[in-house]
Amino acid sequence: MTNQKPAEPSNIEEDANYQIDIQEDKEHPIFKIKYRSNSVISIGALSDGSSYENLPTVKVLGTGGTIASKGTSSHQTAGYEVDLTIEDLIKSIPDLSTTCNLQYEQVLNLDSKDIGTHELLMLYQKIQEDLPKYDGIVITHGTDTMEETSFFLQSTLRTSKPIVMCGSMRPSTAISSDGPMNLYQAIVIAAHKDSRGRGVLVALNDRIGAGFYITKSNANSLDTFKSIGQGYVGSFVNNEVHYFFPAARPLGITYFKLSNPSALADLPEVPIIFAHQGLNNKIIEVTIKELGAKGLVFATMGAGSMSKGTNEFACKFSKEHNNIPIIYSKRSMDGMVPVGSLPKISNDKGETIEYKNAIASGYLNPQKSRILLQLCLSDGMEINEIKRVFKGVYGG
Repeated sequence: MTNQKPAEPSNIEEDANYQIDIQEDKEHPIFKIKYRSNSVISIGALSDGSSYENLPTVKVLGTGGTIASKGTSSHQTAGYEVDLTIEDLIKSIPDLSTTCNLQYEQVLNLDSKDIGTHELLMLYQKIQEDLPKYDGIVITHGTDTMEETSFFLQSTLRTSKPIVMCGSMRPSTAISSDGPMNLYQAIVIAAHKDSRGRGVLVALNDRIGAGFYITKSNANSLDTFKSIGQGYVGSFVNNEVHYFFPAARPLGITYFKLSNPSALADLPEVPIIFAHQGLNNKIIEVTIKELGAKGLVFATMGAGSMSKGTNEFACKFSKEHNNIPIIYSKRSMDGMVPVGSLPKISNDKGETIEYKNAIASGYLNPQKSRILLQLCLSDGMEINEIKRVFKGVYGG
């Protein structure tokens, strides 16, 4: 891909505190940090008698995003460009020699708005290859679509090993850039024994959230990632990882096994239609007929509310096109769409018209509902099976 910026082995410089070995693979160089004995220790001494050889090994996968971006001034926090490699980011954080052995690799170098199904599948395949070799995985990622990637990975990777995503809201050149601290914390969290068995985690701004639930809530603020209904799972304070609950994954997860992701060119087309006053129903027809949509997601008003005319049109038109599933999600960040909120349609005589392909999203927002429906369709599920999957997140 033309946007991709893999790290260049020829530009590696030896740092005063560590040296870097390069292991070649077919597409990306893999860098392994070996800390020198005189490196500055920032975590504290190994007081438990363990040796460096017994430390966990963490792999960092770079994909780009604001955390890998540079602006033209120290006060610029918009309009910046992705311009740093994962090697640059690793050099910006303190010594981790008493916490873990560290390796890193540049997988992508994109703004997360440019990540699509191809990139998701590439990242999934790389993690699948790396999981048997490492004790934890860290992924640097743009915040704009981090919740989508974390939800996709949680739905397709079944492992007890920590997978921690991190990013930043300010570019590396900004005053008080948050990227180095977020990356540092994510690596420490991935190396921590209590992070096992918790699913995909998102670490930003001293907080640890479940990737299955978490959502970007503010376009600008550092404290943007929240799970209002479910809360955070832990925090990072004064170089300490603290979890609020025993290790557990979110309830209701359906795992999808992508048997041959390299041969899977794409996932089924599932657009999202954002509801508003005066919605032109023609957009539903165009989306299904012209885009070849295999399913739809409505970002509804309230808890599943669409106009009577829109519900009737969607019911009738979707029946004419193989009863494609239509997910009723919600515009609001919190709350849920229960089965009881699904539309009840009747004809002029008051007789009920079946709308079996309408599915409630539960607490999933539109973007996560879209991914879950794509995975269901890719797995060849029928409507009743898809409803069972969404029932796990309190919809169906």
